[in-house]
Amino acid sequence: MHRSTITQARELLRQKKISAAQLTEAVFARIDQVEDKVQAFVHLTREQALRQARDADARIAAGEDAPLLGIPIALKDLICTAGSRTTCASKILDQFVSPYDATVVEKLRRAGAVIVGKTNMDEFAMGSSNENSYHHPTMNPWSLSRVPGGSSGGSSAAVAAHECMAALGSDTGGSIRQPASFCGVTGLKPTYGRVSRFGLVAFASSLDQIGTLTKTVADAAVLMNVIGGKDPRDSTAADVALPDFTQALRKDVGGMKLGVPKEYFIGGGIHPEVERAVQEGIRTLESLGMQTVEVSLPHLDYAVATYYVIACAEASTNLSRYDGVKYGYRADKSDTLAHMYENTREGFGDEVKRRIILGTFVLSSGYYDAYYLKGQKVRTLIKQDFENAFGRCDVIAAPVAPYPAFKLGEKLDDPLQMYLADVYTISANLAGIPAMSIPCGFAAAENLPVGLQLMGKHFDEAGLITVGHKFQQATDFHSQQPPL
Repeated sequence: MHRSTITQARELLRQKKISAAQLTEAVFARIDQVEDKVQAFVHLTREQALRQARDADARIAAGEDAPLLGIPIALKDLICTAGSRTTCASKILDQFVSPYDATVVEKLRRAGAVIVGKTNMDEFAMGSSNENSYHHPTMNPWSLSRVPGGSSGGSSAAVAAHECMAALGSDTGGSIRQPASFCGVTGLKPTYGRVSRFGLVAFASSLDQIGTLTKTVADAAVLMNVIGGKDPRDSTAADVALPDFTQALRKDVGGMKLGVPKEYFIGGGIHPEVERAVQEGIRTLESLGMQTVEVSLPHLDYAVATYYVIACAEASTNLSRYDGVKYGYRADKSDTLAHMYENTREGFGDEVKRRIILGTFVLSSGYYDAYYLKGQKVRTLIKQDFENAFGRCDVIAAPVAPYPAFKLGEKLDDPLQMYLADVYTISANLAGIPAMSIPCGFAAAENLPVGLQLMGKHFDEAGLITVGHKFQQATDFHSQQPPL
């Protein structure tokens, strides 16, 4: 049962071939079997989940048919969940228990989801390997010596290892799509504003977006129907009609135009096995009736620098609230208030400190115009690049990451190399457009998954779902299992 997709499990529950309690118990049995190897979770909510499953069975018996009724879901540990620890994988929030539910959690509960636990992540979502967690690193189910990607590495590893039916993550610069690619699952970053950020602990407020990690594109459509929509508690949640994304699964891709940016394949920065798998994926979409056109994103070279100026500036501001006064960790034995502030902020890990320092610098007097203001101007140019490209195509195809999952510890002491892991994903966040990673092949040497990135126009997640679903109907990469 634990290997079921959301779609398959919903049908079994409807037909009363299984119960929600049985499904939840099967998922926890799987967790007991593999979690010591994968270490995808930081907290499990076993008792609450079994209660929710029994409630779901009662709702099913009463004839209710909510979209996620009885489906076990995991949450990245920066999504506030009432009565549960929400640590952001940081010492500074290690004992913080959220007093309220994030909007997405409220929606999951109303839809009948069973929440099995909180997944590991890079501290405050800052990282591309899941090695920056205060708790422990997470391992890639396809190769336990490899990283699962980051920062939503726990969520992607949990889905790949069948420790949940699906999970929520967050994507600030590729933090859903890159681990989805590394772990061979489907990761969808919606348009900025499509999903409420109320209750999402902030890293970079103009870039963060909650999204989905699922076994299939069809499951992503089901989950997006639940979590999307306007929220009066989040001023950045867009007042845009929420379509039924499952309708997009029935559409055809014949006649749609697929843009292929030339900048993603020049310069020699891409691993040859990744390029081969992505190009074969593009050819598969052509065989399904899509017409490929070359497009240009000329400011791609500036995306990483622009992202780290803007994201770190926003992080510097957002993380100033962790001062030992209001909540979270407070350092002992401080003789003055200033010392208490200083000592408390030792609760941050090295990468978080690095980004706070970078962000404080680019916002400081004398440097604001040279860095932060210029970064915002380049961001506008990147957004215009996408607008120009979408004038010629419906969806853009590209790699997700320059290489397959790398070894644990391989890039940990080289921040620049770690930052460059997101070179192909960052632009979508800067432009605010939706983007998805779907499995498109394997790097032959070690059979590591490779993802194909699809990017769409603002609020056209449906277009990505149509293309991604047709691709998965024509291929079986998403259904192959890790040798766990």
